Amino acid sequence: MSMETLSPVEATELSEAGFARYAAEDFRKRVAEYDADRLLEELQEQFVGMPSDPYAPNANRYRRYGRAVYVPWSGNLTWLPPVEDPELGEATEYFQGDFNPEFRGARRRFPAVPAEARANELLRQIILFDAEQALWLDELRQGPVHIGIHFLTLRVEEAGERAVPSPDFLHQDGERFTFAHLINRDNVVGGVNVIAPPRCAGMKPEEISADLRQAEFTLENPLDSYAVYDEKVSHYVSPVCRGDEPRPGERAILLIDFTPYVPHI
Repeated sequence: MSMETLSPVEATELSEAGFARYAAEDFRKRVAEYDADRLLEELQEQFVGMPSDPYAPNANRYRRYGRAVYVPWSGNLTWLPPVEDPELGEATEYFQGDFNPEFRGARRRFPAVPAEARANELLRQIILFDAEQALWLDELRQGPVHIGIHFLTLRVEEAGERAVPSPDFLHQDGERFTFAHLINRDNVVGGVNVIAPPRCAGMKPEEISADLRQAEFTLENPLDSYAVYDEKVSHYVSPVCRGDEPRPGERAILLIDFTPYVPHI
């Protein structure tokens, strides 16, 4: 398929409201010819025992990161190879410019998404589904698309501990779109998502009036998902604490973001 034959894409809830929610079935049906339960279990296993965040080793935050390129007119999805880091091993660079005040202008490196995860068909179909939701934006249809794939787990071992996302306030990411897919949630309280207008970026949810909260919800089951259109909203997820059961609690999330892949001269 050539670029000229790309058909128009109708406006969606994501384009009009600035955010949208998706159900597990949206993704499971894309792997109906496979064993969806097995693919999900294999993906969940990739979130177990992840390295701690090298920039916040005491935040109870664990993560991996990978990058890919999507070509809209051919549907081709290609992972970019990781680099070798003397401390992290295989790693991938992550840059948010000035959008994360906690790491303003910093070029961070995170342990790479391993080859076994990159080969998971459910992960591939999740990425392709997300791409389809984003391609109504002409800017993403006219050239290759850069995709960031972030594996993130918040894990608390003891009662009273907290695991804190970054940044811990309403914010925008800088990428055109970010999709969040729950991979696992066990024995935790918290992890509440809040969506608000862009002007609320930099504030805590309790600092804004109730009428500015466009949505407030909690992802509960594997593959419960949502997406934000960055220029239209700010968003937040609250820290998590261990639940009532006498075992560690964790919330594992897959984050996928989309930006135009443009040359830098």
